[in-house]
Amino acid sequence: MSASEPSKPRISSTQWIGIAMVAGIAIGTLFPTAEYPRVTEYAKVVSSVFLRMIKSLIVPLLFSTLVVGIAGHGDDLKKVGRLAWRSILYFEVVTTLALAIGLVAVNLVKPGAGVSLSGAGADKGQQFAQTQVTFSGVIEHMVPQSFFEAASRNEVLQIVFFAIIFAVAVARVQGPPKDFMLKFCESLSEVMFKFVGIVMAFAPFGIGAAIAVTVGQSGFGVLKSLALLVGTLYGALIVFVLLVLMPVAVMAKVPIARFWSYVKEPWVIAFSTASSEAALPRAMEQLERMGIPKRIIAFVLPTGYSFNLDGSTLYLAVASVFAAQAAGIDMPVATQLLMMLTLMLTSKGVAAVPRASLVILSGALASFNLPLEAVAVILGVDAIMDMARTSINLLGNCLATVVMARWEGEYPAHGAGAVERPAGA
Repeated sequence: MSASEPSKPRISSTQWIGIAMVAGIAIGTLFPTAEYPRVTEYAKVVSSVFLRMIKSLIVPLLFSTLVVGIAGHGDDLKKVGRLAWRSILYFEVVTTLALAIGLVAVNLVKPGAGVSLSGAGADKGQQFAQTQVTFSGVIEHMVPQSFFEAASRNEVLQIVFFAIIFAVAVARVQGPPKDFMLKFCESLSEVMFKFVGIVMAFAPFGIGAAIAVTVGQSGFGVLKSLALLVGTLYGALIVFVLLVLMPVAVMAKVPIARFWSYVKEPWVIAFSTASSEAALPRAMEQLERMGIPKRIIAFVLPTGYSFNLDGSTLYLAVASVFAAQAAGIDMPVATQLLMMLTLMLTSKGVAAVPRASLVILSGALASFNLPLEAVAVILGVDAIMDMARTSINLLGNCLATVVMARWEGEYPAHGAGAVERPAGA
């Protein structure tokens, strides 16, 4: 090709993921699981390999970036405590608003009215409800018995807790030991971000396979009977973004268009895989490219996945009242508010529990004597709803990270400090 000839535009990683999603929908539609179980089985393997690759890098990435972020600024450890309190305050306010919007939406639309629970069994709900979730248990669960046990289980909150204490200890050490640990963690962090880049090259295949499995198993037919429930959740999440996240971004002077250009790829990954873990490494990388300090990213983003699950919290409000409506139970506003308080407390710190939202929902239904059969009904469309709530969890936590950086005075309003253009932009 001559020097004067213009180069062909490259397809960005985000566009490749979009193409993969379309291909996954087509494969799932053409080869439904009921008729072609082998296709779904192979797609599951590809999707599982991608998610396993992602999970394998989370612990070293989190640990190294958090230690460098805190110990590298050990001259002012008060910043860590201040950041923690500000983050928790922000998380509680935003998740309370998410609960309120979900509660208003489900009472206005009434998606459970006319839904029959007679054909559903309670065994699924009882299975989830057996996992008891209490606020005191969540607090105890935050502290790891063993770092290696927490690492093997990808217990993000426990890793964050251990890394913070370890970083504070490193900051108090002087001389060669401190220099050695900081250089080691800096090197590990740099290598792990390169690791993320390698894994993300496989992302279109893993995401396309995940979508194919979801569509192949659930199909579009299952949406007919529960379309109102799915529509209520999606509509409420859009309202939450417009009435809560957008005003927060405006008040914090976050450049919205620029912010979206950096988080759109991790958002697509979260939506298509319905996995927070799959999007976490890329989100950390993109926020650092945006100019957010590692110290804030490494603390706020993973902590948010335990305390700032905006999408999941809103979903719980919708699903719990849906169960009462489907059973024909008239729940007074006072009882609904009490249930929301229970959900707000028990939904903290359980992101690592498989199908965490269903576990919390089942426990709440059992506590308020609501039919567990509703869980069996919701399971039919849970994968589709999981995609939406997980993507909003990701979006809310990325915004929280930028807002905390602004609040700490470490990210200028005009967005200076970005190190390079966002990957895939």
